[in-house]
Amino acid sequence: MSRRIRLVRIAAGLAAAALALSGCASGSAPASSESPAAEGGYLTPGKLTIATGETAYEPYVIDDDPESGEGFEAAIAYAVAEELGFAPEDVEWVRTSFEAAIAPGPKSFDFNIQQYTITDERKQAVDFSSPYYEASQSVVALKGGAAEGVTDIAGLKGLVLGAMSGSTSATTIEQAIAPTTAPQLYGSNEDAVAALKAGQIDAIVLDTPTAYTAVNFYIDDSFTVGELPAAGVPDQWGLLLAKDSPLTADVTAAVDTLRENGTLDELEEEWLSVLSEGVPQLK
Repeated sequence: MSRRIRLVRIAAGLAAAALALSGCASGSAPASSESPAAEGGYLTPGKLTIATGETAYEPYVIDDDPESGEGFEAAIAYAVAEELGFAPEDVEWVRTSFEAAIAPGPKSFDFNIQQYTITDERKQAVDFSSPYYEASQSVVALKGGAAEGVTDIAGLKGLVLGAMSGSTSATTIEQAIAPTTAPQLYGSNEDAVAALKAGQIDAIVLDTPTAYTAVNFYIDDSFTVGELPAAGVPDQWGLLLAKDSPLTADVTAAVDTLRENGTLDELEEEWLSVLSEGVPQLK
């Protein structure tokens, strides 16, 4: 599928995401009795229960339909399922909010995939697989605003910047930019976007894939100022599991296999490579 066609599909599916933000695989044979799918530790014996967001946005899940296997994270989920010995029809999807899934306590899923950055703080409450993706961070602003014409990090220092509280984006603001005005932190990316639209901040920092979709599909008259250098904790995304889950080792081994055999690189190229093309590097 061409990148042009891929962009058209992303644009069509992002209509629902835009409304939300303005307001706030391959098949395999059935698992045998000797496969990991038949062993203990799963929420439902013989089934793999995977969670994603209450609304799953593109390009991670196309049309908010993870069962299709279309989208970067939906495709990864089914690839992991296959490595664990599950046929596609034995995968069951549930929805959770971002914060509810990461809180301590019992889980309604075997693993959750919705752009969770692996951090030591979060590891106190949940388990993570090894990383399946590492995202860079980019700055997004409105055309005609204070950030227009900025070409380097020095030009960002005097701006009022925003990000989601507790995110890698927030850490990157502090460590890569060190602005002279304290950044404004919000409970969600949606709230940060609303503040940008309202003129309360000059720019926001988002992971680069999200920044691309924001600029091209749901923040009118916006542009990507540029991509920031890595700073602080790398924004590595992992599959989230319950604390001390008996599945953590097997899920990690599945992700490691997909990394080693090139599947993760292939899926990143298929679904995400177009998102960072042409983004300036800020130094």
